[in-house]
Amino acid sequence: MKAAGTDVIAFSVGEPDFNTPEPICEAAIASIRKGYTKYTASAGIPELRTAIAEHLRSFNGIAADPSEVIVSCGAKQSVYQTLQVLINPGDEVILFAPYWMTYRDQVNLAGGKVVEVATSAANGFAPSMDDLRAAITDRTRAIVVNSPSNPTGGVYSRQVMKEIAATALRHGLWVISDEIYEHLIYDGERTSMAALGKEIAEQTITISGFSKTYSMTGWRVGYAHAPNPVATALSNLQDQVTSNPTSFAQYGALQALQTSADEIAAMRESFRARRDLMVKLLQEIPGVTVDVPAGAFYVFPDVSTYLSDSCDDVQLVNELLEEVGVATVPGSVFSGPGHIRLSYAVSPDEIERGVARIGEALQRRAK
Repeated sequence: MKAAGTDVIAFSVGEPDFNTPEPICEAAIASIRKGYTKYTASAGIPELRTAIAEHLRSFNGIAADPSEVIVSCGAKQSVYQTLQVLINPGDEVILFAPYWMTYRDQVNLAGGKVVEVATSAANGFAPSMDDLRAAITDRTRAIVVNSPSNPTGGVYSRQVMKEIAATALRHGLWVISDEIYEHLIYDGERTSMAALGKEIAEQTITISGFSKTYSMTGWRVGYAHAPNPVATALSNLQDQVTSNPTSFAQYGALQALQTSADEIAAMRESFRARRDLMVKLLQEIPGVTVDVPAGAFYVFPDVSTYLSDSCDDVQLVNELLEEVGVATVPGSVFSGPGHIRLSYAVSPDEIERGVARIGEALQRRAK
């Protein structure tokens, strides 16, 4: 539609609208000019693995060694490879719904079975421990944790993370902790699963990357931190899948880890202001229920008031795009029916115009 000249406001895209910071670009360009365009070790250049391990120690509180860090072509690849390494056919993997749909598809690709544990906005989309324990069987192999969350923006409290860790330890389960939005927390506390103690660290694979914090979505650099036996298996698998991440992109990522805390804070505060604006405007639409998300750059409003047997959230999203030129994502995609996901990684002007269009479309539907 955009290519045809239609004015489309895209609340559907899960990437920052900032340019990659110039020092990161310059570092990658300089590495190309120095001839750093050849193969590297499949697990990444030593300098980057060392820098990531230091970041994990200083920022996340995880006792990380460079040998336990596997640099990949993005956090998505790290999730995929982790599931391929850990999951055997028929193994069950617990996902807290709503969840990023890639988890479901990648569990299926590994031959596993998804077991959903439903959450709700009433408790910030945090799981009930009773529900988690009830979902565990003798085939359960792993729990996926994503905090801050895509699609809800929810952030699990330290207490919830400790309870998940205790449950995983009690049942001998792996925890796959996707922390890609770790720098985008506006309210509450940040807790890394593997920082909660040596025991749970031995059963946790921490996954993150550079896409969201440094606006490097197209660079495709992520990483996994895992106990050495798992890290070795991840490296061996990656050696046959992609080999190394792009060499000069790794040097850009190395520079990214030197970005000042002030620069990251400025980006985060910009997103906070946009979050507050989008939530305020959505709350002004009658029948729309939305809480203030604590992290990431998504809101996940409940629009079930405007749905019916003849119009579910998928149909509503299609109508919003076709009738008022606003792109959103249906909650059903994330196993969260009755909701839609909106990204506020757009300009304040687009937020104002886009939410106004949504409000007008919903009010017409209510008549």
